[in-house]
Amino acid sequence: MSDAAEDLVCRLEKLQSRFTWDLKEEDLELDDLSNQLQHDIDLKLGQRGAVAHYYRFLAYVRYLQGKPDEALSLLSQSEEETRECYGEDCERRLIVTYGDMAWLKYHTGDSTQSQSYCQRVEDILEKNPADSPSDLLPEVYGEKAWTFLKFSMSYYNKAIECSLRALKLQPDDWEWNNCYAIALFRTEPSPVQSDLKQHPEESPATTQLRRALELTPNDGVLLSLLALKLLHYHKYKEADGLVKKALEVGSRDPQVIYRVAEYYYKRHQLDQAIDLLKGALERNSRSAFNHHRLAECYRKKQRELFPKKPRPEKELQRLRSLSIYHLEETIKLRKGFNHAKADLALQYAEDSNRRRARELFNEVLETLEEESGNIYQFICRCYAEFCQYHTTDSEKDLAITYYKKALKCNSCNSEGKYCAKKLKQIAERRLDRDSGDATAYGILGAVAKVEGHLRGAVRYYERAQERDVGNAEYLSELCELRLNLN
Repeated sequence: MSDAAEDLVCRLEKLQSRFTWDLKEEDLELDDLSNQLQHDIDLKLGQRGAVAHYYRFLAYVRYLQGKPDEALSLLSQSEEETRECYGEDCERRLIVTYGDMAWLKYHTGDSTQSQSYCQRVEDILEKNPADSPSDLLPEVYGEKAWTFLKFSMSYYNKAIECSLRALKLQPDDWEWNNCYAIALFRTEPSPVQSDLKQHPEESPATTQLRRALELTPNDGVLLSLLALKLLHYHKYKEADGLVKKALEVGSRDPQVIYRVAEYYYKRHQLDQAIDLLKGALERNSRSAFNHHRLAECYRKKQRELFPKKPRPEKELQRLRSLSIYHLEETIKLRKGFNHAKADLALQYAEDSNRRRARELFNEVLETLEEESGNIYQFICRCYAEFCQYHTTDSEKDLAITYYKKALKCNSCNSEGKYCAKKLKQIAERRLDRDSGDATAYGILGAVAKVEGHLRGAVRYYERAQERDVGNAEYLSELCELRLNLN
């Protein structure tokens, strides 16, 4: 490499750009994200400056898809949108755009233009220095935050960090407040109801959503997110009002539709959710998230009908078929959507198509350990049900293994409580057949331990160990429990 080429690479590596932010391509569903961004651009969704950001992000996606010329064109459109939107104040908001352009020109072999864009960034920074050498400009922190938020859930914590750094420099900026609110919403776990009784104050995400809405009161996404948060605090009247307003101001925004449908789903207003999602899919049939949410609505309607006597088999089959159809559409659009695959597999098993069910479960189990907490738990629960109800006797012990995995992941949420209930039922049935069943006592010990009943867990494991002397698992659990109780 020549000295001039080395100098250019050195300049490029100092730029703030999506090419220098360690964004990993494997974290993306490129086709799905591309469709989503293009749809948002076509409808000009979002607040001021959002479309320019969509162009920039789509340019990076196009580069990853091997379409650099299209990426360059999109960056030019982003620059034009930014200048039109911000006028004389646009320069600081072009730092990342020019950084991306410099890298793209370099990758397409145009070193002269690459150097030119490097120089543009350096000139802007010279005219607009940061407060300290260790700081970036708030506009750059903000662009990083929105990019991390849009890129993948594995980058949400980085989005929070960048939002906070932007807010430290500009605490009243609506963009940074909005980004921080959405990032908190996506990362904050749902509160446990027992904790809410002792600590009824609203969560940090709820507080930040209120703060962001003070600055942008007609943001449909924020309105719908706050409504979802208020469900935890049983503030139904306020939440209903927020949802109504969200639909008034964001009826064309797919994010608003998705979140409002989620709200209706959680409020058990399934017909409203279904009507909303069907209308959205008529406008854009390539939304994986809307297909998935619609499938969940049909699934929930099945559960509501299931205990009825006599059971309405034709209606159950109709709802299952609709749910399967929309889940198949979901995984066509997002091939790595393993949450949907596990649900689809279980429904195929219930539909007596065990071959397709096994095929899908084999796919999701291959990458199970890479999944995040709630998705990991959901997949384990689905596979446990499959093993319990739809396999041969030789495989039924796998149900115990996977119910335990799901329970250990989170014992307090609905999935965890369901798995605890199933494990207790399995243990009780085994004890009805054989009062000396060591495995049954081991199951009850595992459930008691996860639920925090340590003395009860010791008693169960002692009974298990008495009936299966030398079992390494029971001995290990007893040692750990006794140490914790001392």
